[in-house]
Amino acid sequence: MGTVHTLRVVFALGPLALSLLRDHRRWLFWGTGVGRSPEFHARRAKRLVDAISGLGPSFVKIAQVFASRSDLIPEPYLGRLCTLVDQVPFLPFETIERAIVESYGRGADELFDSFEREPVAAASLAQVHRARLRGETVAVKVLRPGVEAQVAADIHAARQILHFLDRWWGHPHIKSELIALAAFETRVREEVDFRLEAGYAMAIRENFAESDRVVIPRVYEDMTRQRVLVMEFMLGTRIDKLDPAVVDVKRVVQTLVELYIQMELIDGLFHADPHPGNLMLDAEGRIVLLDFGAVVRVPLSQRRALVHTSIAAIRRDAEGVARGFADMGLLAPDTDPRDIKWIADLLITNAYAKTTARERIDTLLADRVLKTLFDSPITLTEEAVYFARTAALIEGIGTRYDPYFQVVPIASPVVLRMRTKILRSLGENVQPNLQEVATVAGYALGRAARWMKDRVKGRRN
Repeated sequence: MGTVHTLRVVFALGPLALSLLRDHRRWLFWGTGVGRSPEFHARRAKRLVDAISGLGPSFVKIAQVFASRSDLIPEPYLGRLCTLVDQVPFLPFETIERAIVESYGRGADELFDSFEREPVAAASLAQVHRARLRGETVAVKVLRPGVEAQVAADIHAARQILHFLDRWWGHPHIKSELIALAAFETRVREEVDFRLEAGYAMAIRENFAESDRVVIPRVYEDMTRQRVLVMEFMLGTRIDKLDPAVVDVKRVVQTLVELYIQMELIDGLFHADPHPGNLMLDAEGRIVLLDFGAVVRVPLSQRRALVHTSIAAIRRDAEGVARGFADMGLLAPDTDPRDIKWIADLLITNAYAKTTARERIDTLLADRVLKTLFDSPITLTEEAVYFARTAALIEGIGTRYDPYFQVVPIASPVVLRMRTKILRSLGENVQPNLQEVATVAGYALGRAARWMKDRVKGRRN
């Protein structure tokens, strides 16, 4: 069965991959690209998303990563990929009803005051229905039947393909992909047990209990089962659908960055799936975080190394960043420190460049740069895979509204402002320095000014 599924993956995606390559080389290795009409791109985008949807939930989840990258993925492909976030073909109510009966011993109409037959969202692993419970509106998340076996088949197929490439090619980056696949396998297996998701949601809600800018939905613990989860129903606008004429998008993205800095560097427990379907802005301007299936615990040693690497990056200290790579376990033992320093210096320069994401990628694709990065001994650990993925997704959201958006310059003042709190969470006895005090003062004045502006605007309205 595993080999058959692997062949299905190859036959489904192989022709599309060749078609994309022929956009640039008519005969794959030489010749000018083949001309493509807008109608052709629309048809191919549909074929691509249909193929991904038919391959299994794991491939859908991987494709969701690219749904936020408007800076990298052109239309009509981006629009089609966005449908994989929460518009996967939904299951009929009869299937959902059977899953509810298996979990509770009673049907939806007996358990809830009311239960909407049409789902409000359908994703790769589950679908969500709105219901009423004890007079409150709730979201009922139901796992798709048989999804565990589908996920296992998807991962087996991906591993077979990567092992084949590793034997044929033997490049370190293939080993990195195998590490990333192992990380994905761990998280996706947790995602099919909603009892774990409920625990993560409650822990993150507790961590942000005092926040006035972040909202985490409440879990109905007594209704939690392995295959069914009941949570507070949240209303809001998807973070990729905001109107810049109405919403201060820069402020929203800054809050999003601060949210992830707290989760990754202070709490050591972070939401590792920040695609646009899981992030909303409510009527009060607060970020609403949804779907806690993919949550990563960060060991103290990794947090400490990540913090000091981040501070070195803010100071534009290439040697400090290179040391941080070593402390985070990203380097082979026999790595030449000069190569890593060169790469760190390049990444820092690129992170602060006043260019678009497309221009930064073109810089990295220069012959010497690409060869150095391609042959570099840097391999990601499981935690680092999710750090990188989260940063990429946040940058994708930011560049949707500002083509020059960069994560590092936005995150730098946040890290400086929270420096003492971050280091104390790591057990280090530190006192605020002058730079931190100035940053906090500037932040406080900025928030006060925004508060006054919002008050005046509200009074006018």
